[in-house]
Amino acid sequence: MNMQASAVSAPPRPTTIDDMRLPLVMMRDILLKTIFRKNVETVTEIAAAICLPMQTTQELVDLAREQRLLQATGTLNANSGNEMGYQLTDAGKSRALDALSQSEYFGAMPVPLDVYREQVARQSIRNIQITRDQLTRAMGHLILPDALLDHLGPAVSAGRSILMYGPPGNGKSSISNGIRDALGDRIYVPRAIEYSGQVITVYDPIVHTAIQDAPDDPNALRRAKRFDSRYVCCERPTVVTGGELSLRMLDLVYNPTARTYQAPLQMKSTGGIFIVDDLGRQEEPPQALINRWIVPLEEGKDILGLQSGEKFEVPFDTLVIFSTNFHPNEIFDQAALRRIFFKIKIDGPSQENFLRIFALVARKKGMPLDEAALVHLLKVKYPSIDNVYANYQPVFLIDQMIAICEFEGLPYQMSPDLIDRAWANMFVRDEMIVK
Repeated sequence: MNMQASAVSAPPRPTTIDDMRLPLVMMRDILLKTIFRKNVETVTEIAAAICLPMQTTQELVDLAREQRLLQATGTLNANSGNEMGYQLTDAGKSRALDALSQSEYFGAMPVPLDVYREQVARQSIRNIQITRDQLTRAMGHLILPDALLDHLGPAVSAGRSILMYGPPGNGKSSISNGIRDALGDRIYVPRAIEYSGQVITVYDPIVHTAIQDAPDDPNALRRAKRFDSRYVCCERPTVVTGGELSLRMLDLVYNPTARTYQAPLQMKSTGGIFIVDDLGRQEEPPQALINRWIVPLEEGKDILGLQSGEKFEVPFDTLVIFSTNFHPNEIFDQAALRRIFFKIKIDGPSQENFLRIFALVARKKGMPLDEAALVHLLKVKYPSIDNVYANYQPVFLIDQMIAICEFEGLPYQMSPDLIDRAWANMFVRDEMIVK
């Protein structure tokens, strides 16, 4: 049974400073920097800014007051439920500026790496079991041979690496996206994690799709029990890379100005899918990319390094999908292929499925079918390329005919002549160009 959102255990909210499992000085400094940068005054505002419960935030505020870094303003804020306001003392401002010179990070308290590991285990992609019906529904917009689902289903359910290979234009990218849609549940992504006093930002609104949730009402008699707000509830992430992928993109990204780190792509995809499209088109050879993933794929952990040279382990809980137009034996040695758990060939459609795709696309685009045009296409044009069909071709040909009709001022139609004109743009003939 596929896991639903409710089946993923939410990260528990810390109720005391001790629950945070972070260095006390680090928490205090992030508190001071946040107050300084965001100009927040009440405990409610501060708690929202550092993403902690009111009780835990109050503990940090009291600690800063004891150290004479914060002081009460002596006035009640009518706009915030008559809460007492707080401001930085001169010593607090000095400490905030000193802390900012060491790291510009402020806002949400980071999650310790060990705590993050616990949450990754609770929502592991390997906990998901996809049924044939679920995968079929997710792939419903695609016309695929039944045998393909026989191979895809176990691969997705296992949460192991997948290599899809075959000629271009046959839907490898679309199949990858369908796999993503089949997962369908939610996980919790930390805004930032902490290791050895360093902050690594993880949540990325470009990669992660947050699930909007009703905020707590601080004035309600019974407040809803929510998860640790240092995390963001998201759809399982999907990171898609192509020819631009390089080995350095798989390392921590250090910002020398802010003195913080950003998680690499594969870490942002934790709990979801990492798609490497067009494998073989990158600067580094495919063998080098696979070598980088040997330990993560086999042991479920990745090794990252800080600027200091210190190495540490992070969870590698990602369904990696490689997609290539090359034959695997051309770009990998047998050791690399052994480490990719599933190898699935994606061939072009049969003539029957090609016609089904053609009719489906024509109906969507408002292009009436014409028997003479189809006979010409199948009996004259395709024999010239040995009857090799590809899934992209119906869309290409119909879009070409639509463009011709619009240019000529004709109603949408297809004919043998229009088929010839569209076909001429689908391939480039081998010919000598005179310079």
